[in-house]
Amino acid sequence: MTKIIHKRQFIGTVVSDKMSKTVVVKVARTILHPKYKKRYTMTTKLKAHDPEGSYHTGDKVCIEECKPLSRDKRWRVVGLAGASSQKAVK
Repeated sequence: MTKIIHKRQFIGTVVSDKMSKTVVVKVARTILHPKYKKRYTMTTKLKAHDPEGSYHTGDKVCIEECKPLSRDKRWRVVGLAGASSQKAVK
């Protein structure tokens, strides 16, 4: 029997591309407060692996969970998010 592994994917905006082979992606998610039923946005900055260095600040990208690549890098860039993406998705 084969086990199917579903990897988490998020869409976010590249905030920094100053490191080599790494980009920092800001991911926003909407949360409902349990008591007051008010929706609010929380953001998280995640470091993602970009081996070619082809993504730059302001790009909207899709990132996927992967094995640990360094101390705090556990995500990799899948490609540009949206239908009008110019770059090929691997």
